[in-house]
Amino acid sequence: MSTLHRQFDALLFDLDGVVYVGPEAVPHAASSIAGARQEGAACGFITNNAARTAEVVAEHLTSIGVPCCLDEVITSPQAAITVLGDFVEPGSRILVIGGSGIADELVAHGYVPVRSLDDAPAAVVQGFSPDLGWRDLAEATFAVRAGLPWIATNPDRTFPTPRGVAPGNGALVGLVAEAAGRRPDAVAGKPEPPLLHEAIGRLSASRPLMIGDRLDTDIAAGARIGIPTLLVLTGVTTVEEVLRADREERPTFMAGDLRVLLAEYPEVVVEGRDSSVARCGGSEVSVVDHRLVVTKAGESMDVVRAAAAVAWAQADRGHGVDTSGILESAGWIR
Repeated sequence: MSTLHRQFDALLFDLDGVVYVGPEAVPHAASSIAGARQEGAACGFITNNAARTAEVVAEHLTSIGVPCCLDEVITSPQAAITVLGDFVEPGSRILVIGGSGIADELVAHGYVPVRSLDDAPAAVVQGFSPDLGWRDLAEATFAVRAGLPWIATNPDRTFPTPRGVAPGNGALVGLVAEAAGRRPDAVAGKPEPPLLHEAIGRLSASRPLMIGDRLDTDIAAGARIGIPTLLVLTGVTTVEEVLRADREERPTFMAGDLRVLLAEYPEVVVEGRDSSVARCGGSEVSVVDHRLVVTKAGESMDVVRAAAAVAWAQADRGHGVDTSGILESAGWIR
């Protein structure tokens, strides 16, 4: 069996919560990515965060020990520009609700960014910026209620920061949707396909692996286009959320951090006539009286992998299970 990354011809890394949190690198991220690169892995760094330009993202990655070239950074504003062409003519004025990540991409592709409905825009592009305020969201609402096409860069309700989980672009899009009475006409970022298609095309990949920390964006995005996914528990997703994940948000692989890319991934086997036992590495988890129980304890992450396999198998059979005991025994993973 080969190391995990060798099964794929490209690694697509989400950034917030996977490679960095705020200004700091996630532990083991830089060394793991460097190791995979040394063994020939092609890497793409994709982000739903629209606040920064690709150039700034590339500089940030390099500063934390993840050197990359500009073409390897794929942002949701870049995908939004591709989507925008389905709604407006080239060179149109576009109302920007967000930061320089959106405005700079618009200018680079011949569009004219504006900041007010009074400037006669042809569409609205909304993305995250920490400086967004009520006036910005009100301007977006005026434009959306006027019937302009509305493109959201991404739907992330939250994102991780050094101080904890904070509201994301999806939360702000939700405020405009509530006030305007409708949802965006298109979403460029994960879990919608445009951003991943942009990344896969740029890397000319045929066997990519999507790597993320969120079930509802990163993992769901991979599932929607039919590619394998790796969930790392370094961002916002908890073990409890993994165990009750809907079918379309279940990762192919799971790990505590990115070191898994340089290791052999253990096989997870579900057994029993009623799919009530799962084994992974030296760990075994069983269903006993409708509760998940660790019947053989090995590595903590192997316990989580086995527990998830059993919980998902039971859910698919229409059976609920009590996972509290597993969560207590794996408390180190939140």
